[in-house]
Amino acid sequence: MTHPCARPPRLRSAVRRAVATALAAVALPTALACGGPADTTRSPEGTRAARSAPATPLARAEAQDRTAAPASASPASASPAQVSPSGSPDAAGDFPALSGDVVSKLDGALKDTLRKTGVPGAVVGLWAPGKGSYVRALGVADKKSRARMSPDLSMRIGSVTKTFTVTALLTLVDRKKAGLDDPVARYVDGVPGGDRITLRQLAEMRSGLYNYTDDPNFQKALKADPNREFVPAELLAYAFQHPAQAGPGSRFQYSNTNTVLLGLVIEKASGMPLGDYLRRDVLGPAKLKHTVFPTGRAFPNPHARGYTRQTKDGKEADATNWNPSWAWAAGAMVSDHQDLRAWARVVADGTLLSKATQAQRTAFLPTSYPGIGYGLGLFDNHGWIGHNGSLPGYQSTAVYLPGAKATMVVLLNTDTAVGGNEPSSLFAEAMTKIVTPDHVYAFPPTNGTGTSPSSS
Repeated sequence: MTHPCARPPRLRSAVRRAVATALAAVALPTALACGGPADTTRSPEGTRAARSAPATPLARAEAQDRTAAPASASPASASPAQVSPSGSPDAAGDFPALSGDVVSKLDGALKDTLRKTGVPGAVVGLWAPGKGSYVRALGVADKKSRARMSPDLSMRIGSVTKTFTVTALLTLVDRKKAGLDDPVARYVDGVPGGDRITLRQLAEMRSGLYNYTDDPNFQKALKADPNREFVPAELLAYAFQHPAQAGPGSRFQYSNTNTVLLGLVIEKASGMPLGDYLRRDVLGPAKLKHTVFPTGRAFPNPHARGYTRQTKDGKEADATNWNPSWAWAAGAMVSDHQDLRAWARVVADGTLLSKATQAQRTAFLPTSYPGIGYGLGLFDNHGWIGHNGSLPGYQSTAVYLPGAKATMVVLLNTDTAVGGNEPSSLFAEAMTKIVTPDHVYAFPPTNGTGTSPSSS
């Protein structure tokens, strides 16, 4: 796959020129923290080669709910509706065996959450060794055709992309091609205070740099043309027109500007386009076959259609074809629930990194949100390690609970908030209240600021 953004060859000069010209308008609501729409050429009912068809619908009154088992499922997860607790010592005692009673509670909680949030469709999964697995596809993938949601559909994952970008950076750190305490100015020219901002501070969201997606002109331009192709230099120009929000390292401040810069650092240090490096050194080694860093609006089939109210008039629109180039290294990637299941553990365990580098990655620093810390491109949400994502039309969560060796994935085809809460967080909270009451995944309402980890 070719590089997602056809940038001018002399990037550093391009950044300077873009900043100097103070690019005019762009549009995008502040709640979009990273990720964008896509190109769809086939209906969600399409099937993906070399993947088994979804399992048959559950014989229940919830006509929209659905269960599916991956073709490669282990005996413990052969059917999400079945349980096969083994009493394995790998399973934490506070993660209940997914017995019929637990499954029934989860089904009820998810049905209620779907109704209360008005989410068109959702794919959710919980997996724990020796305790069983639970996978559900609820609602619809296409509001017009009423095609039902299915676990094999691809979706935009927004800021879960950050976990891939920062992992790519850390592989370069392990290879001595970059250093976490290197100033960003060593790799990218034109960054205000770049000689004092380190790569570590960018990855841990403590650079103080303004978040370009909060810029009113950027929001105006993106909203005016959601299909517009943005290049990183333009994105940085919106950020650099604003003064720093804090001194480097002084406090946590979520900013997509940080991860776009890290994307450029990866390109400089590796000598490769970001998408190429991700495919060769991250996606390949992690054996992820349905995760892509897209070119433009490209969207692998089959995929769910996404719906948003982040529009000029505030009315709901189909955002499936919107171009995610504006999110680039901060949120443009596409994946599915099985790849995210595998990836959540890879990130939390540091499978692709040295032990020393992973230890630095998971040195979570406090944020202003109780129970939530942020490390290098990932958070600790009351024990669940990983990231979430939100962009017009889609939301995602992919997290891992080390004590129970449990994984949770949530994928939605809308980003419309409910009472200031991201619906993906409400689904994750509903499930963890049942299965891990001592580790309830929860984010406070964002109030539309777009600056908390929950709006990523």
